[in-house]
Amino acid sequence: MANITFVEASGTSTTVNLADGWNLMQGAIANGIDGILGECGGSCACATCHCYVDEAWLDKLPAASEGELGMLENVAAERRPNSRLACQIKATAALEGLLIQLPATQE
Repeated sequence: MANITFVEASGTSTTVNLADGWNLMQGAIANGIDGILGECGGSCACATCHCYVDEAWLDKLPAASEGELGMLENVAAERRPNSRLACQIKATAALEGLLIQLPATQE
């Protein structure tokens, strides 16, 4: 389990406790976080779970796959060096305290 903090574009901050194996998109949707759509259900096919990972955490996450990098080319909001798809990041105890910023739009 890990406590993950999502900061919506409005500035609203919500910390959720996610079970190991859940991806961040699932956790955000299950907890009513505004700013994650997850239209493809987590299959890395829509880019509507685009998020910005706090830069202090980037080296603690597995690298983005080629498929994820390709989908990041299609995000609606600004793509940044710390852009990731929330559906591709699985919760583990090692991610305790992870901070995720959400963009102003997913479409």
